[in-house]
Amino acid sequence: MVKILVTNPIHEDGVKALQEFAEVEVATGLTPAELLERLNGCEVLVVRSATRVTKEVIDAGKQLKVIARAGAGLDNIDVKAAEARGIKVLNAPGTPTVAVAELVLAHMLAWARHLPPADSGMKAGRWEKAQLMGSELRGKTLGIVGTGRIGRAIGYRAKAFSMNLLAYDTGQSPEFAEQTGAKYVELDTLLRESDFVTLHVPLVPGTKHMVGKRELELMKPAAVLINTSRGGVVDEVALVEALRAGKIAGTCLDVYEREPPRDSPLLKLPNVVLTPHLGASTREAQRDAAIIVAQKIKEVLVR
Repeated sequence: MVKILVTNPIHEDGVKALQEFAEVEVATGLTPAELLERLNGCEVLVVRSATRVTKEVIDAGKQLKVIARAGAGLDNIDVKAAEARGIKVLNAPGTPTVAVAELVLAHMLAWARHLPPADSGMKAGRWEKAQLMGSELRGKTLGIVGTGRIGRAIGYRAKAFSMNLLAYDTGQSPEFAEQTGAKYVELDTLLRESDFVTLHVPLVPGTKHMVGKRELELMKPAAVLINTSRGGVVDEVALVEALRAGKIAGTCLDVYEREPPRDSPLLKLPNVVLTPHLGASTREAQRDAAIIVAQKIKEVLVR
């Protein structure tokens, strides 16, 4: 039978689907040296974001035919090294769409209604009703940078909150604009006019630090930056400076340039809402991703 190594936790339904046609070993928390050793004899490696599939890892998997990520994105996999070996690289790009979109709305609501300080204050025995006057999303302008699956899903949901939508993308979606009333504009215009800016682009050389000092200075002093895409899209040094100087009101982050962001100044700033890369972390998204990659692996290997 095909031998499959799973190195990060995936939904049990995905494991069961793999076991229908393969011998599956689930070994999480491996050290880099242990991973290299466990690859011996494996034809398929299944990971999520925690396992870094480097060229060294790929070279160690002498019998590898497939590397699959049970989720979206491939930034933790050296795709070029895999392709050079003729190894098929698979993922499930559409599965976290709803999960990430709902997290963005949760971040905006948490910011607008001061939910983190309200929660911590209540638990500390404080009743800070007067100090926590919030605002509504209704009538605010949301700037969506990147209108792929996730960006569009956020737009549809934000429209239900009666928000105004601006969008920036090199490839525009006329259908999305028509259905939501979103207006496609240049990035600088979006940054100047939005009350909330949410980022939904992949981390590639062209998007590295696409939001830096110049872009942050274009934003309104009352604006909030949201990033649930990839940490490197935002220059965190410039972001911290902007937050401290009041160039923008705040930020809501789920991703970081280094994860976890130990010792980051962001952890000590009051005008931030932070989550530990929870974008795709819903039971539904994880189940869908695991099942989809299992199906894709089967299609490649079982003839």
